Amino acid sequence: MSDSPSNGSASSSLRLSRRTLLRGMALGVGGLVASSLARAGKFDSVVRRVVPIATTRTGKISGYVEDEINVFKGIPYGADTSARRFMAPVPPEPWVGVRESVSFGLRSPQAAANTSGVLGWMTGINERISEDCLTLNVWTGGLRDGGKRPVMVYFHGGGYESLSVNAPVYDGVRLCKRGDVVVVTVNHRLNAFGYLYLAELGGPEFADSGNVGQLDLVLALQWVRDNIEEFGGDPKRVLIFGESGGGAKCATLMAMPAAKGLFHRVATSSGETVTASRPETATQRARAVLDALGIAPDRIQELKTVPMDQLIKASRAAGFFGPVVDGRTLPRHPFDPDAPGLSAGVPMMVGTNLDEARVLIGSTHPETFELTWETLPAALERFSDKMGKLDRAGVIATYRKLYPEFKASDVFFAATTDSRDWRPAVVEIERRAAQPAGAAPTFSYQLEWPSPEDDGKWKAGHGVDLPLIFDNIRVASRLTGKGEEAQRLADQMSDAYIAFAYYGNPNTPKIPHWPAYDLQRRATMAFNATSKVVEDPRSEPRKLFSPVPYENPGT
Repeated sequence: MSDSPSNGSASSSLRLSRRTLLRGMALGVGGLVASSLARAGKFDSVVRRVVPIATTRTGKISGYVEDEINVFKGIPYGADTSARRFMAPVPPEPWVGVRESVSFGLRSPQAAANTSGVLGWMTGINERISEDCLTLNVWTGGLRDGGKRPVMVYFHGGGYESLSVNAPVYDGVRLCKRGDVVVVTVNHRLNAFGYLYLAELGGPEFADSGNVGQLDLVLALQWVRDNIEEFGGDPKRVLIFGESGGGAKCATLMAMPAAKGLFHRVATSSGETVTASRPETATQRARAVLDALGIAPDRIQELKTVPMDQLIKASRAAGFFGPVVDGRTLPRHPFDPDAPGLSAGVPMMVGTNLDEARVLIGSTHPETFELTWETLPAALERFSDKMGKLDRAGVIATYRKLYPEFKASDVFFAATTDSRDWRPAVVEIERRAAQPAGAAPTFSYQLEWPSPEDDGKWKAGHGVDLPLIFDNIRVASRLTGKGEEAQRLADQMSDAYIAFAYYGNPNTPKIPHWPAYDLQRRATMAFNATSKVVEDPRSEPRKLFSPVPYENPGT
């Protein structure tokens, strides 16, 4: 399925560079740009600016131009879901005239965002919520020009519970200018609105309820298939990528028959899904929500009209929402007991950060930065739910032997990261590598670069990769800083993602040759101040935790 020959990729990367250079030269001629944009849209004579116009299947939209990139925001790809709560989405009704698309759409219903933490910059712009939330955003260097640009479709993190793509870190201008790609970012239903499984309590009418958030993403990808040529994109060269919960959504789509053929590469960072919720577990959560609302199961129809705020509050009683193996939309676990054959022909890239838990745990439990050897065992017991029956004292001893320079808190963050956050990535990569000969390649990477911010306490923590991938470090400098080293990492990682979108192969001239992953070498790109390929990284922790069966939390 890869468009580049073999594993290798120096030639592919050079083709990318030449193509990008030539088109960039064309875009760089100011008069030609203004002329072409004027032909593609209309000219606002009052403020003397180009207003690009695009025609979609449901109507015309107007956007704006930023740094020679056409930007369209808040484009509806689905109808208001309030009239179809817990049901599969449908396309929006066509409109007449030109619809202004210059600002982000509303977020899916969710609890108020926390903007105070180290990841507060991810909460973004336009934090109003609504069930009319099925919108996407497009950045492109061309309109109706037959450009056949690769399309990079991003799904946001926040688990399946919260956040949106309205944050500045997801702005696509710099990716478009770096690699002449089309960038699309997507909002969709979350928490109970997207994943409340009611099929066993409410019957056929609610058959899709446990996965409508995923079906929203399928509808968004269908919109891309049907409309992206208008934006200079190639509907046959679509990369889906996501960080944290967004990566998990990508992994789930890989096992969904409705998504087959709608994407052609997958890249996930710090987000994996090995198992989805079982129907019986998801039904228990649905009962908890009904109990919190005071609704008996035989009155389940009342859920359709419960005020949005009340349903948000009641959903907290369930604790977790996510995709459900319902035998319909999702017929199997995404990566259990093996990698899905449905997407075996799709190249995949899987990345994690070396110190995920420093942010995931440390940002909300600052006391974990002050652990002693005496308090470490209890802390591990509290947070190490993915270590199974392993003796915690033995785990500590292993890490002290491997890393004699580590303090107690260092051992805590390394062990929790490796068992909780890195382990599912290893499962996904190993199971992809075990697929029959002829399957598409999988590329593995880990971000090792320690962020300099806050005296280096976060190191390569959760979220550090996001501004590097989007080449937007200046809007997320609370984690990366704005130094030359951070920009060099952003150059490497964003170019690797762009190359992967082009060819299904992430090799570029900026990094050493990066082989596909196999179970013999386990080659992994280590992104750092000096990036390099390492074989079988963190070998001993991998072997330590591999006997522990892995299931995603809450499933």
